[in-house]
Amino acid sequence: MNLNILQETFASFVRSHGMEHHFRRLAILDMFLGTPASKDVSQSLASSLLEASDADPTVLLKNLGSRMDGLTEGESDHIRESSGFNEVAHEKPLSWWMHLWQCYTNPFNLLLTVLAIISYLTEDMRATIVIGLMVILSTVMRFFQEMRSNQAADKLKEMVSNTATIMRHDIAEDVADEARKYFAVVLHPKGARLEELPIKLLVPGDIVRLSAGDMIPADLRILVAKDLFVSQAAMTGESMPVEKFTTDRGEKTHNPLELDNICFMGTNVVSGSATAVVVATGSKTYFGALAEKVTAVDRGPTEFQSGVNKVSWLLIRFMMFMTPTVFLLNGFTKGNWLEAFLFALSIAVGLTPEMLPMIVTSTLAKGAVMLSRKKVIVKRLDAIQNFGAMDVLCTDKTGTLTQDKIFLERHTDIFGEESDHVWEFAYLNSFYQTGLKNLLDVAVLEYAEDHEHLQVSKSYTKVDEIPFDFQRRRMSVVVSKGDDNHVLICKGAVEEILSICNQVQHGEVVEPLTPELLARVKEVTASLNGEGLRVVAVAAKNSHASKETYGVADEKDLILIGYIAFLDPPKESTAPALEALKEHGIAVKILTGDNELVTAKICRQVGLEVERMLLGSQVEGMSDAQLSEAVEITTVFAKLTPNHKERIVRMLHNNKHVVGFMGDGINDAPALRAADIGISVDTAVDIAKEAADIILLEKSLMILEEGVLEGRKTFANMLKYIKMTASSNFGNVFSVLIASAFLPFLPMLPMHLLVQNLLYDISQVAIPFDNVDAEFLTKPQRWNPDGIGRFMVYFGPISSIFDVTTFILMWFYFGANTPEQQTLFQSGWFIEGLLSQTLIVHMIRTQKIPFIQSRASWPLMGMTLLVMAVGIFIPMSSLAGNFKLTALPLSYFAFLVPILLAYAALTQAMKGWYTRRYGWQ
Repeated sequence: MNLNILQETFASFVRSHGMEHHFRRLAILDMFLGTPASKDVSQSLASSLLEASDADPTVLLKNLGSRMDGLTEGESDHIRESSGFNEVAHEKPLSWWMHLWQCYTNPFNLLLTVLAIISYLTEDMRATIVIGLMVILSTVMRFFQEMRSNQAADKLKEMVSNTATIMRHDIAEDVADEARKYFAVVLHPKGARLEELPIKLLVPGDIVRLSAGDMIPADLRILVAKDLFVSQAAMTGESMPVEKFTTDRGEKTHNPLELDNICFMGTNVVSGSATAVVVATGSKTYFGALAEKVTAVDRGPTEFQSGVNKVSWLLIRFMMFMTPTVFLLNGFTKGNWLEAFLFALSIAVGLTPEMLPMIVTSTLAKGAVMLSRKKVIVKRLDAIQNFGAMDVLCTDKTGTLTQDKIFLERHTDIFGEESDHVWEFAYLNSFYQTGLKNLLDVAVLEYAEDHEHLQVSKSYTKVDEIPFDFQRRRMSVVVSKGDDNHVLICKGAVEEILSICNQVQHGEVVEPLTPELLARVKEVTASLNGEGLRVVAVAAKNSHASKETYGVADEKDLILIGYIAFLDPPKESTAPALEALKEHGIAVKILTGDNELVTAKICRQVGLEVERMLLGSQVEGMSDAQLSEAVEITTVFAKLTPNHKERIVRMLHNNKHVVGFMGDGINDAPALRAADIGISVDTAVDIAKEAADIILLEKSLMILEEGVLEGRKTFANMLKYIKMTASSNFGNVFSVLIASAFLPFLPMLPMHLLVQNLLYDISQVAIPFDNVDAEFLTKPQRWNPDGIGRFMVYFGPISSIFDVTTFILMWFYFGANTPEQQTLFQSGWFIEGLLSQTLIVHMIRTQKIPFIQSRASWPLMGMTLLVMAVGIFIPMSSLAGNFKLTALPLSYFAFLVPILLAYAALTQAMKGWYTRRYGWQ
């Protein structure tokens, strides 16, 4: 048997049994299938792509177990068993019960659950019901609000099932003939058929046919190409498409994105056609590696989560110290240890801000609803507060600050003066060329539509063209006005055009291109580049109409006539949005993969001062310590890779900043995930939307300002509750300690404490809907447990002064100084304590004078008035006996009014002193 036939028979056997990985002498397929799992993913991926780029197509196909007419279905199925589906990693949604558990497990809920169990075991059912109800409401509210938000975000990410056109081996000869004509290669004698296959079913070795508009379905090596241009903006941030070839024509590189013959999953074909072989699928693609990194990284606690946890543990530690103190003090002074235990348990419940989980959830949910009305989807409720805490916003440039659309900005002569003649020649070049009309050509043609005064003679006819290629970086058309004269018009990169020019034209004067003029030309183009403009030179020459066909050899001895300069301009909303963010104390930093000159120009246009600029190559060479210092003084980072962006965001986060990142490309996804608040748009790539916390349904950056203000309002209202509760509870416990030390009876029964605490909590249910003073919204808000502890110590004892005043009033004036009269004493403190606690809601919600300079919202005003009325009604009604209270003489209220007014006056005075010394926020 012929050796070649034997080898083919053996190879077919191996392929048909899925045993390629056992017999590969070269490791290419193994690398694509991911068998060396211990390798670093990024290094393995880069090396495999570089090796695929360098490999001879015949060898590559052989090592992939494929051929030019594709795989059979059986071979494809066997490879898929090893390679898996062509799907990138996504965050798996939590099951409903895990989500519910996550909503329940926070320090306050767990503590309150323990207290509810203790209350149940001690047969205190009232306490059990009250505490349990708060925990259930908080957990269920958060669960359903987050579920609705996630469902809305998921709808954005639903994508229409895409297919790829592939070749299948072993079909009828008549189809093979057509395929041969298209591919211009030798096919298997039995032919091949074209088949539409769902992208998820592609495997390494599949032969894919590409045409304009196709999404690249996997990482591909180009085998045959005709004028193939691919947009890699989502991967690199570069808005211009790049041309792909069958071989890598560039210099030797270690960066896969610079390979000329590799196409990447997630990019798309702008024009042209090609045949390519799949070399990597799913998470083993460049796209997939980024997606896997994004979904695998542990975000760690955000600023919001850390702040809530710190405040929670501060209050819990305070409760754990005060509760045993009250227990021991009452046990030793009263001698009834069971009563002392129940009283201490009530103190523990009173010190625990059990409404905090529900207040936080309600406030965040309200923020989510408000933002949804402004076409913003909140994927994660915590992100709303992070909006308010954000003090650094990092944003990508392309498609985020800019319109991602090239515009013709200027058309000038060789000395930079405006010239319609230059534009006319540029227009003729763009209009008559039949190759790829890239964004520059489109911009030139659209410019004519917007400027009707610019007219091009209709007497021109096309003679020939010399197509663009990336080696010459220029293209030419030859036109004629019907006479014996042809005009060759060439446009392209400045240095390439200069290399074929020996004269220049200024006005009507044509003169030799001397070294002095060359220096002047370079100075003018450098100045345009310094403004961030993409400069294209325009040159021409006249010739006799002696021939009909022109070639590259004719591109010589041209006359340089001027330049056209292009800009990818910022969106109209960018400048005012960034100005608003600056006014609200947010530093904006640009993180982009694009050119530093273009980026600097955009920054100047939107009013963003470039204090310092760092390039990706400089970032790469910095240690973490050096970069940590650099990020504080640098405004613009250009030519960055996705890893650079992520590293910069993490450095800012480590420097105690609350970092927001806004982007919409694949190259933005790691940074979106690393930020405290990831912001994307509905037109972003799938992986960017998955990494984001907030999705904007409109590409208006003004929504960012609205989000920031909503976040700060949310934080302000949550902080109100914590300050009110902490200071009020501290004052109550301080009063209890004083009373316990001197009274022969309990100053208040456990039932009184629980009812008072429940009513006080109810009075604060409307806090999420409260108004917020404008002064509180002017700068970022941060959690400060130490500040809250200090606030509690300063403001808590104020209420104790008037509690003690009430004690003295009840003891001496009303004679409630014996165990037999304790009900009267307890009723007096019950009303005074509840009303002073409710009054503090209005006193502490603002640093201004309440009711005069700053008014609460009507829901909060109405709720506090209702609770005060109920608090007076209970002891004064027939229900008093059920609560072991008694009616108070009317003269009591004559004393109560001045006590409350004095309390309000002293609190207001303390607010002024405290604000001057520590600040109110």
